[in-house]
Amino acid sequence: MALEDINVLDLTHGIAGPYCTKMLADYGANVIKLERPDGGDFSRKLGPFPDDVPDIEKSGLFLLLNTNKRGITLNLKNSAARNMVLELVKEVDVVVENFSPSFLPSIDLSYQELANANPKLILVSISNFGQTGPYRDYKADDMIAYAMGGAMHSKGLPGREPMKYGTHVILYQSGIVGALATMTALFAREKNGYGEHVDLSIFETAAHSRDARSPDVIAAQFINAVKPRRTPGSTVGTGTFPCRDGYIVFSGGGARLPQTIAMIGQPEMLTDPRFSTRSAQLDPENIIAFNHGILMPWFMQHTMRDAWAKAQEHHIISGPIFNSHDLLSDGHFRGRGVWENIEHPAAGTLEYPGRPFIMEKTPWQIRRPAPLLGQHNHEIYCDMLGYSLADVANMPSQSMI
Repeated sequence: MALEDINVLDLTHGIAGPYCTKMLADYGANVIKLERPDGGDFSRKLGPFPDDVPDIEKSGLFLLLNTNKRGITLNLKNSAARNMVLELVKEVDVVVENFSPSFLPSIDLSYQELANANPKLILVSISNFGQTGPYRDYKADDMIAYAMGGAMHSKGLPGREPMKYGTHVILYQSGIVGALATMTALFAREKNGYGEHVDLSIFETAAHSRDARSPDVIAAQFINAVKPRRTPGSTVGTGTFPCRDGYIVFSGGGARLPQTIAMIGQPEMLTDPRFSTRSAQLDPENIIAFNHGILMPWFMQHTMRDAWAKAQEHHIISGPIFNSHDLLSDGHFRGRGVWENIEHPAAGTLEYPGRPFIMEKTPWQIRRPAPLLGQHNHEIYCDMLGYSLADVANMPSQSMI
C-alpha cells in the first residue's frame, strides 16, 4: 500500500483529527490510536448506534473514523505516562494531535520535547484557532468555525438569519487538509532529513474554504462589497424543485431555457413575452410565474430519477438530491465499489463508505475494523515496546489489558 512504511501515533479525538489519521490509515499507514481509559474518544458516545442502543463499541461515527487503526489506552494526565509516550514517539514518523495548544506543553510533551526523542518526527497539531494568536485557547465547534470563517454569512435566505451546511463539513474538511499537510511534511522530510511542527487551524480552513469563501474574500477586496445571499431559484428555469419522491436541483435557465421548455413540452413559452427576452427573464414576477406556475407542476408529476433522465436527454445540468438511502442503493456508486462491508467484533457486519479515491497500483483496502477500547494494549506495549505484563498492569491507566 502507498503508505505502508509510515507509522503514526494518533492522539486525536472527535472528528477532524481522527478523519485526518483515517485518511492515512486507509492507504496503508500503521496508525496507533491512543484513547483515555475511562470511556475513550468522546465520539464513541455520539452514535448513531445499531438498533439505536448506545454502546461505546458500536458508535457508527467512531467505527467510520477509526477503521484500519490499532487502539491503546493511556491516561496522559498521569505524570508516569510521559515516558511511555516518548517511547512510542521513537517508533513513529508522525504524531497527530488535536488538543488545546496548551495541553501537550503542560504535560511536558511539547514539540521540542517530542523532537528531542525523535528528531525526524513530524507533529501535526489540529486546533480550533491555531497554536498562536489571541484566539488560540478559545473553545469552538463546527458551527463557530463555519461562522467565524465567513462562509456562513452568504448561506441562507435573504433577510433571514445566516445558516450553515448540515453535518460537520468544516471538521471533515480540516481532516482532509490535515492529511494533505502530513503528506507534504513527509515529502519535505525525504528531501531535507528532519521533521517539523505542522500548525493547522480549523478556523483558517473554514476561511480558506473553496466552497465559495476564498473567491468571495478576493471579490470583496476588488469591489469593496460583500456578496449578498440570494433567493434559491432566483432565475427563470433554475433552482431546487420538488418531485413526487424528493427534490431535484435544476439549472435550465439562460441559454438552456429553450431546452427546458422543450423538456416540459410547452413550445408556446418560447414566444411568451414574459420569458422570450433576457431582461424579461430577470423580472421577479416572471421568475415566480415560470418556476412555480409552469416548471414546478411538471416536476411534481415525475420522480427524481425520471425528471433527471428527461433533463439528461435535453442536455440540461441537473441532479437529484440524494438522501442516505439513495446513496446506498445507487447503481453508479455500487458499480464503482464505493461501499464496503466490514465485520466488527462488537457491532457486527455493517456497510461503510469506502475509498475516497482509487489508486491503481497501491489500492486502498480494509485491514482491520475500528478497535475496541484498549484492544491492542498488549500488542503495542508488550510486543512492540517490550514492557512486561506486570509493567502494563501498573501503567497509568485502568483496565488496560
